Amino acid sequence: MEKVVLVTGANSGIGLALCERLLTTDSRLRLCLACRNMQRAEAARSALLTSHSDARVDLLHLDVGSVQSVLTAAQEVKARYNIIDFLYLNAGIMPNPQIDVKAFFKGLFSRNAIDMFATAEGLLTQQDRLNSDGLQEVFATNLFGHFLLIRELEPLLCEAAHTSRIVWTSSSNARRSAFSIEDVQHGNGTEPYSSSKYASDMLSLALNRHKNSQGLFSSVICPGLVMTNLTYGILPSFFWTLIMPIMWLIRIFTNTFTLTPYNGAEALHWLFVQNPESLDPRAKYHSLTSGLGTNYTQPQQMDIDEEMSEVLYTKLLDLEKVVRNKE
Repeated sequence: MEKVVLVTGANSGIGLALCERLLTTDSRLRLCLACRNMQRAEAARSALLTSHSDARVDLLHLDVGSVQSVLTAAQEVKARYNIIDFLYLNAGIMPNPQIDVKAFFKGLFSRNAIDMFATAEGLLTQQDRLNSDGLQEVFATNLFGHFLLIRELEPLLCEAAHTSRIVWTSSSNARRSAFSIEDVQHGNGTEPYSSSKYASDMLSLALNRHKNSQGLFSSVICPGLVMTNLTYGILPSFFWTLIMPIMWLIRIFTNTFTLTPYNGAEALHWLFVQNPESLDPRAKYHSLTSGLGTNYTQPQQMDIDEEMSEVLYTKLLDLEKVVRNKE
């Protein structure tokens, strides 16, 4: 049977690299690129068909930061497919990143340089804003829109006698210290990206608790430090020109500098061929690249509070009711 795989944020970077790797592994896939920018989605589809001429690649207009877009896209998915085998939740934003330049250069030539690049802890802040739905933009795009999509697609993800998978693209920047259960949208903070990624880690754990019995399994990955459009937006282009040689040099000594989208998609691809019942729901699966360029996946335990993850799940269900009443 052909597998149906839907990937959000699939028109570039890690999402597109994942699609390329999936088609190389299984040419019989029915792949759906769910993207906000349809012009870029068309270009991504053309690129995939150039190297996989017989592939079945569908396009879906989806802006996970918009409640109406998620609801409309979900209806279209349910009309097209009878089942979803894999739902890769890869779309994400980091708006208006601001870097502490002094801390950056201080860390660059310190023994903590690798950790600084890997986690951006103490280095990055963002300026978030409310979107047209009245939700914090980063929370809506990185977490809630994906949660709403899962809820809408449950009939296709929780089919009787069938196993389906959800895979979240998280980050090493997902830190418990950035998240507050009293402010799940992070409206009062300055690290909405880190908060949203930690929340997705917790949500994955809660989904496993509630949905494993229905055949739905959720996993979380970290792509490592990858140079994508999101990463390049953090610093001016001349900065990257200056420090890229240093980063390639550091990569010899650390495995977290995956650098390319292909390498960053390693854990996403690895999970595609794993038995979900053998996976650890409390682990984050990291894409790693050795100094010699060998890619591999390694699990690391997440710093997750079970009780807090359940509270978050309940809060998201409550918010879902609120936004549905507005539509």
